[in-house]
Amino acid sequence: MSTCCLLLRRLGVELGKSVVYQESNRETRVDVKESVRGQDIFIIQTMPRDVNTAIMELLVMAYALKTSCAKNIIGVIPYFPYSKQCKMRKRGSIVCKLLASMLAKAGLTHIITMDLHQKEIQGFFSFPVDNLRASPFLLQYIQEEIPDYRNAIIVAKSPSAAKRAQSYAERLRLGLAVMHGEAQCAESDMADGRHSPPAFRPSCGPPGLELPWKHQAPFPGIELPMMMAKEKPPITVVGDVGGRIAIIVDDIIDDVADFVAAAEILKERGAYKIYIMATHGLLSADAPRLIEESAIDEVVVTNTVPHEVQKLQCPKIKTVDVSMILAEAIRRIHNGESMAYLFRNVTVDD
Repeated sequence: MSTCCLLLRRLGVELGKSVVYQESNRETRVDVKESVRGQDIFIIQTMPRDVNTAIMELLVMAYALKTSCAKNIIGVIPYFPYSKQCKMRKRGSIVCKLLASMLAKAGLTHIITMDLHQKEIQGFFSFPVDNLRASPFLLQYIQEEIPDYRNAIIVAKSPSAAKRAQSYAERLRLGLAVMHGEAQCAESDMADGRHSPPAFRPSCGPPGLELPWKHQAPFPGIELPMMMAKEKPPITVVGDVGGRIAIIVDDIIDDVADFVAAAEILKERGAYKIYIMATHGLLSADAPRLIEESAIDEVVVTNTVPHEVQKLQCPKIKTVDVSMILAEAIRRIHNGESMAYLFRNVTVDD
């Protein structure tokens, strides 16, 4: 059952009457079929495979509700798209900030989401953002569904994930291991001319003719200290995983190549079972096949993103339902109640 249907069942309400469709030229059109004047409207948008179309539908729907005089327009977006593009990388752009500005301009007044890739993304918005956590549900799954979890060790597949892994390990009272030296694909080390000095061009005037200063050739590049090239060390595991159940925790699992490589290393180090716990299971491209053929025993994700097709392709993929906390957040916002209850026993590093 979809996340939207689960939310409606838990809240005991019906879906609002509206139609969203694409015309023959691929333009998105929205028709709201009932009055929304002066009401709190919650738009539930779980990102499907076609992320850009889903974003456009959300923007057009929000603007249609804004022009129809809705009191508050709250976006329920369990997985916030483009959240990995939240930092400047060379000549790129911070697309997440752009999307936040677009949503505000379209008319959204509040967002409910879950496990943003970086907590600082909340600062991109000019309206309130409730960033819920999936960790209580994943911790409960570990305790109830993994036999002999006391013999497990929490693993961070990169140093950047160490804080999240440490938070899980402390609450489960388990050991912690960190993998270091894996290839990072997020930032290219290829030469792009950024560090090159400007080329020196000699003066083109005839011999003996001194050109005015503004026509002189540019100054040669300033000599800077030599940049030391980064060299990634061989993959190592800091921590003893021999004879243990290895549980890798992360927020997003999309391209599973890194996880498959990490599982092979952990197997070589003596781990006899390997679980992956993540909030958002995007599982793009050949992810189900790669998981099925790998040393990974089980991949546990929440239902923030639809992945029914991937589950049919790979029985190792399991789902944890988080609609309960999303429904409670919707109820509390509508009734003007405090949200603090939803963040009890949750650490900043989750």
